[in-house]
Amino acid sequence: MVKYKQTSDVLKIMKNLEQVRNIGITAHVDHGKTTLSDSLLAMAGLLSEKIAGQALALDYLDIEQKRQMTVKAANVSLYHEYKGKPYVINLIDTPGHVDFQSKTIRALRVIDGAIVVVDSVEGVMTQTEMYLRVALEEMVRPVLFINKIDRLIKELKLSPSEIQQRLVQIIKDINTLIANYAEKEFKSAWQLDPAKGQVVFGSARDRWGFSVPMAQQKGIKFSDVVDVYQRGKEAIPELQKIAPLHEAILDAVVKYVPNPREAQAYRIKKIWHGDLNNPVAKAMLEADPNGPLVMLVNDVRVDPHAGLVATGRVYSGTVRAGEELWLVNARLKQRVLQVGLYMGPYRELADEISAGNIAAVLGLDKARSGETVCSLGVKDTMTPFEKLRMITESVVTVAVEPKDPSQLTKLIDALHKLSIEDPSLIVKINEETGEFLLSGVGTLHIEIALTLLKDLYGLDVVATPPVIVYRESVRAGSRVFEGKSPNKHNKLYISVAPLDENTIRLIQDRIVTEDMDPRDRAKILREQAGWDTDEARRIWAIDDNINVFVDLTTGVQYLRDVRDTIIQGFRLAMREGPLAMEPVRGVKVILHDAIIHEDPAHRGPAQLFPAVRNAIYAGMLTSRPTLLEPILKLDIRTPMEFIGNISTIITKKRGKLIEVQQLGNLSRIIAEIPVSESFTIAEELRSATAGKAIWGQEFSRWAPVPDSILADLISKIRERKGLKPEPPKPEDFLGP
Repeated sequence: MVKYKQTSDVLKIMKNLEQVRNIGITAHVDHGKTTLSDSLLAMAGLLSEKIAGQALALDYLDIEQKRQMTVKAANVSLYHEYKGKPYVINLIDTPGHVDFQSKTIRALRVIDGAIVVVDSVEGVMTQTEMYLRVALEEMVRPVLFINKIDRLIKELKLSPSEIQQRLVQIIKDINTLIANYAEKEFKSAWQLDPAKGQVVFGSARDRWGFSVPMAQQKGIKFSDVVDVYQRGKEAIPELQKIAPLHEAILDAVVKYVPNPREAQAYRIKKIWHGDLNNPVAKAMLEADPNGPLVMLVNDVRVDPHAGLVATGRVYSGTVRAGEELWLVNARLKQRVLQVGLYMGPYRELADEISAGNIAAVLGLDKARSGETVCSLGVKDTMTPFEKLRMITESVVTVAVEPKDPSQLTKLIDALHKLSIEDPSLIVKINEETGEFLLSGVGTLHIEIALTLLKDLYGLDVVATPPVIVYRESVRAGSRVFEGKSPNKHNKLYISVAPLDENTIRLIQDRIVTEDMDPRDRAKILREQAGWDTDEARRIWAIDDNINVFVDLTTGVQYLRDVRDTIIQGFRLAMREGPLAMEPVRGVKVILHDAIIHEDPAHRGPAQLFPAVRNAIYAGMLTSRPTLLEPILKLDIRTPMEFIGNISTIITKKRGKLIEVQQLGNLSRIIAEIPVSESFTIAEELRSATAGKAIWGQEFSRWAPVPDSILADLISKIRERKGLKPEPPKPEDFLGP
């Protein structure tokens, strides 16, 4: 275990929350997040100064070093002195690539401030905007670092006044996003003012940076920076000496990011929806180290020697080794074996970690990211933290098998561990073919997972080409169908209808959830989505793929006894629709009437599941069923002369241009294309623009597959799954 001179100092200061800051670094892919982290680590005594900027210490997996991109969110506690006072800065470095966004979003839940890194040449890109939006929704305060200033001088050869114009534009763009997405109380308070030192300009690779107040104090001007680069590499150390990057960044963090107690006072009500008047809430609002323990797990890692390590933020109380704690979502108790803090890839042991800090805990091996952990004394009254809303969904799937069949059990274990570490990697077994299906956010996500199987677990696997996971839905309402149980003693009368866009949005944004008070839910649905009050009050279930089950029956005997079985049958039917056995999305299922057998032996799951499924399937097949496909939004910056080439590629891929803007000598193209057409987009854009285009992509929405290719696509998916190419008919689900 590597020990650093600061571990003991860090643990001492952590007790005094005024001297603690929890921050993350977020940005578009390749804008320089990890390089910035390394410069900060060098100065916190963790890396030798010489190799910082090239070492990528937080990219601790071999694959991250090779690809020069962050795949996981790495944590580290830094030590910094500001105006003679020591501070502990808990830092999380997060991936910028959209395929790894679940890590970034989970990290944003446990931090109070974010350093937003923007490449001065590329400006504000898709992921910059996407992560800043989520950070502001989570009430995380931004500080801006405009990186790669050297590129403006060396590549674009801009004069000092042109450089300043470019920087002013980036600050303006970020401030517009803050005004649009921040909570009302912070829209103007969090606007970034360079004169106050809330913006740092510099180069992470060359490890220099300054804010406006620091430049005034030290007498640095932009013309001096231009002069240093004109003199060549030898002159850069001068700049590092006068304007060390870590000083500018960490000073801004200490000054403008709130300490955990200040932040929890306003963040708890946003991220935790329990009763704010109970003692647990009061302890969290005050970050009370003596209150009941509450910890939110944001990351789970598999340590080859120690097992599962759960990392998360302690919101109240103190976590100590040997204590028994309650996992709220898993509903079980586990004992803490070890407590520590992360220093890059190394975990340093500690006796205890108190409220407001990030802790790494060993022993909670049933915890998953998003788990709420609390003291046993408050387990009955504890409300879990609000679920995180992911921006993209896992829509790309490959089937994997080991090259050597004897390694099958090893593969099952490795896939299980990967999906624990990254919940947006979904592992399923296809019951019919026995294949292992691995679903991820995009092709790169899957590719990295397959590389990890090889590098971490020594597994050589064969993977099929990636396929897209579609969703099944309906475009019209159906009549009421009778679903009979196999023994003919139970009958359910069910119809289906499409959910409107407003309802889908409310469920997606978690404004409407299954476990909220039915009266509150009915009020929101009535006022914001035009639902009938009675119908809105009688929702029984809302599943993960945004389908709703409504009970409109009156006075049916024994219905209450079988309610859970019917709901379970609804969830199973929504997992695989009738068209192509793909998950169902955006469907409202209504139970109008039912006849239930009096004897429990005749109304078990084996009888009711088929009755529910058959009526739903018959309803869907008569309601203009369709497939929905995932659509990507592309944000492309390119020299003007390539607009024609790019629009040809997009049109050829069933995409459409949404807008084209002029940005100085570049054009910005916003376009949409289906994910199924996007696998080769990177190479095609590169060759069509001679490598001069830069672009970002993000998941945009689900859209119906064009009717012209629908039938063909359904039979292809069915054949791939070993089913008959023609979808079933409604009669197949209606008994005699």
